[in-house]
Amino acid sequence: MAYKHGPYGELTAGKVKGSTGTDTVVVYVGTAPINLIRGYESADLVNRPIKIANLVDAQGKVGYSDDWGSFTLCEAFAEHYDNTVENVGPIYIINTLDPTEHRKTEETTLSVAFSAGRGEFFSDKIILDTIAIAEKTEDVDFEVSYDFNSGKVVITSLNDEDRLEGSLAVTYYEVDATKVTKEAVIGRIGTDGSYSGLAAISLLYQKENVVANVIAAPGWSDMPEVYTAMISTASKINGHWDAIVVADIPLTDGVEGAVDTIEKALEWKEKNGYTSEFSKVCWPMVTDGSGRKFHLSTVAAATMQRIDAEHGGVPFESPSNKAIMATGQYFGEDSKNRGYDQNTANDLNEKGVTTAVYWGGQWVLWGPHTAAYTYGGTMDARSVFDVSIRMLLHITNGFQLRNGTRIDKPMSINERDTIVNSEQEILDSYAGMGALLGQPSVMFVESENPTGNLVNGDFVWNISATPTAPFKSGTARVTYTDDGFEAYFGGEE
Repeated sequence: MAYKHGPYGELTAGKVKGSTGTDTVVVYVGTAPINLIRGYESADLVNRPIKIANLVDAQGKVGYSDDWGSFTLCEAFAEHYDNTVENVGPIYIINTLDPTEHRKTEETTLSVAFSAGRGEFFSDKIILDTIAIAEKTEDVDFEVSYDFNSGKVVITSLNDEDRLEGSLAVTYYEVDATKVTKEAVIGRIGTDGSYSGLAAISLLYQKENVVANVIAAPGWSDMPEVYTAMISTASKINGHWDAIVVADIPLTDGVEGAVDTIEKALEWKEKNGYTSEFSKVCWPMVTDGSGRKFHLSTVAAATMQRIDAEHGGVPFESPSNKAIMATGQYFGEDSKNRGYDQNTANDLNEKGVTTAVYWGGQWVLWGPHTAAYTYGGTMDARSVFDVSIRMLLHITNGFQLRNGTRIDKPMSINERDTIVNSEQEILDSYAGMGALLGQPSVMFVESENPTGNLVNGDFVWNISATPTAPFKSGTARVTYTDDGFEAYFGGEE
C-alpha cells in the first residue's frame, strides 16, 4: 500500500441488499473584472482563492460587470447576492484573468468632457491603473474612481487652481478577456511553486482554512477538457478532500452547432463523457425577470448551498424541486425552442441531466441525480442521487477534519475507542435529523487492520451508512368501486 501520513477517507463500493460535517463551500473558477480595481497587481488577485461575502465585497475586491461573457465570475456574484429567492454565501473564487497579460496591445484614447472639475465615461474594460491625461499627474492633479452602480469611470480634479475643464484626451489600456484560454482555467502547479486555474483550489485549505465541496466554472465547464480537469481536481484535494462538480452542457458547440433540444443535449452529454458520479450536469440556461441569463450550474451550486444551510451544512436534501430565480428556460439567441414542461423534462432526468421547469406555481431546479445516472442502467447505488454522493463525501471529509489533530499521537486502546464512539455519535446525529437511514455504524475490525499495517501506524475505521433517498415520485392508485351506491339504501329496513 502507498505510504500514508495523516487522516484519510475513502468510499468503498456500495452494499445493497437485494435489488436495487463540514459547511458547504462553493468555489467558482473563471474571470473577474479586476481591471477595475486600483492596485490589482499588489493586491494579488490572480490565481488564488478569494473569499466573497456579498455583492459590495465583490465589487471592492475583484470588481463587477454585467458583461458575464467576458467576466464569468460576475454571474456567480449575481446568483448568490442579487437573488430574489434568498441571498446565500460566502463563496470563494479563483480569478484567472490577469490585466497585465490579458490586455489589448494598443492604447485607447478617448475625448472626455469635464465640467466643474469632473468627467466620467462608461467602460468596464478599462484597466484603471493605466489611465493617463497629458501633462497631468494622478494624485496631484486628479484622482480616478469607478462607480459600480452606473458602470462609469469617474475622474475628479484635485487642483482647484487648475481644474480639469472642457474636452481632454484620456488614454488607457483595455483588458481583453478573450485572451483567457481554457488552459488558463484548467491551470497547473508550476515547478516554481506557482498555482493557476483549477489547480489553485489546492491553496484554499491552507489559505482560508475551509474545504471545498462544490466546484463550478460557469462559461467554462461546458468545455470537455475543463470538465475532465474539474473532475480530477475535485478528487482528493490536498490528498484528502473530495468535492462534487456542477457543470453545464453547452447551448452551442463549435463542431456540432446548436445544442438546443433535449435530444441534442443528451447526445452531447454521452458523446463527451459528462457522466462522472462526482458531478451534477445541467442544461439549458435560465433567464430572470430582468433578462439576465444564468448557467444552471451556477443556479444549482447556489441552491445546494442554500438548502444545505437550512440543515446546518449537512447536504442530505437535493436541490431539485427548489425555487430558483428564473422566469424561463433559455436555449440560445437564435433557437426556436419554446421550452418544455415537467413531464418532458423527465427525459433529461432519466439520463442524469438536471434542468429547470415551472412546477407548483414557481420555477424550480428539476433533477435529483448525479451525471452517472441512467434509468434502468447498471451503476453503484451510491451514484443514483446527488445527495447520496454528497453525504458520503461529507462523512469522509468530516472524519478527516475532526481527527486531523490526532495524527502522530499515541494510538492507545482508549484513543481507538474514543474515535469509534465520537464518530458513532456523529453518525447517530445524522440519522436523528433524517440524513441517514437505519443504524449507521463505525467499527474497528481486525480484518481491516493487519499487524503489518499497525506496525507502520496505519489504522482503518469502517463506516457503513445509508443516505436517505429523496421522495422522487409518488403514485396514488385509485380504484373505482360501485360499493358506494349502497348508501342509497343503507337507511331502509
